[in-house]
Amino acid sequence: MTRFITGLDVGTASVKTAAAEITKEGKVKIFSLFKQASSGIRKGVVAYTDDAEKSVMSSLERVKGAAKHCLKNIYMNVGGDQNKVQVSRGMVAVSRADNEISKDDIDRVIKSSQDAVSSSNRVIIHTLTKDFIVDGMPKVDDPAGLVGNRLEVESIIISSFTQNVRSLNKLVEKSAGVIGGMVLGPIASARAVLSKNQKDLGVALVEIGAGTTGISIFEEGKLLHAAILPIGSANITNDLAIGLKIPIEAAEALKLSYGYALSRDIPVKEKIELKKVDAGNRGVISRKFFSEIIEVRLAEIFELVNNELKSAGKEKDLPAGVVFSGGGSKMPGITELGKRELKLPVQVGMVLLEQFEFTNKEIEEKAEDPEFASVLGLALFGCDEVLKGKIRFFNPFSRILDYFLP
Repeated sequence: MTRFITGLDVGTASVKTAAAEITKEGKVKIFSLFKQASSGIRKGVVAYTDDAEKSVMSSLERVKGAAKHCLKNIYMNVGGDQNKVQVSRGMVAVSRADNEISKDDIDRVIKSSQDAVSSSNRVIIHTLTKDFIVDGMPKVDDPAGLVGNRLEVESIIISSFTQNVRSLNKLVEKSAGVIGGMVLGPIASARAVLSKNQKDLGVALVEIGAGTTGISIFEEGKLLHAAILPIGSANITNDLAIGLKIPIEAAEALKLSYGYALSRDIPVKEKIELKKVDAGNRGVISRKFFSEIIEVRLAEIFELVNNELKSAGKEKDLPAGVVFSGGGSKMPGITELGKRELKLPVQVGMVLLEQFEFTNKEIEEKAEDPEFASVLGLALFGCDEVLKGKIRFFNPFSRILDYFLP
């Protein structure tokens, strides 16, 4: 059994890796967790191949130094708003003479749902079943062994442009790595952060990255909807640079040091000296105005999130609320602003550490940071596949049958 897995999260601002080993007891042990600056990636898509290759190669070299076997089974995130989420239906006749539904029937009906939305310029990343229907009887979770004449399925199909998948695959191949699977970013984060109870009740995971914001919505333990929006925390930095007429590096430093999502909480007289982040700048700005710039952009992001909740029929209707993850979720005041804008319970999600073992305290403390949620979720996905005996090498031109999400 392949015991080593690497999660690889390639983002606009950073590349993160999580190297894991499955212990004899079936536990997931994280023995390497790294983050470094990214280059060549724009909003989840490879924009400059040479720069992106260097970023990924450097990150995977660090993994190789910890355990070279990890490069042979890499689970990678797929980002970018060019990903498409579609609901599709498939139908087949049950093949056995005694009308007992077999695994072959299940495979065929799921492939039928894929064929209904297939396209020559897109690759299917996930096929997730919502419900099976046996002879018109809906809401069958697992039809194997049941008796019937007709089997139908309603699936959620998530696909990406073929060229994007090829480019991501090439980044890993250049480092002598092998992709075991690709996972949509907000689905990976949900795997690490959300509990079974939250997914059963109804919850939305909102992953705020630098270039994009990912959303995954769950109810009754199943994925209802997912989306990636082409806006993230880097847009806040750009707004600050333009609004304050300062370099982008100074704007990022100010955001990290003084950022706050709710301007109403900032005293009118509070000031920020720009020389603290830009030595040659003697200017002074209002921290309240600074916060207003941040609040406006975050409110726009939450409006787009709300549109996705509406499209899933879950606006103001998620008992477990909204859970934020990603680096952008660390902005002070973001939960209060989220509650105001989304009209739902809101919290910043923490990785469920009980799912892991860690080789040292430093790695465990890193894992508590919300921006590592996606890469740890990718490692968990890889380990899930190993433990289910689904070891396979990712072929960007095959169709993956992910019947049930963990």
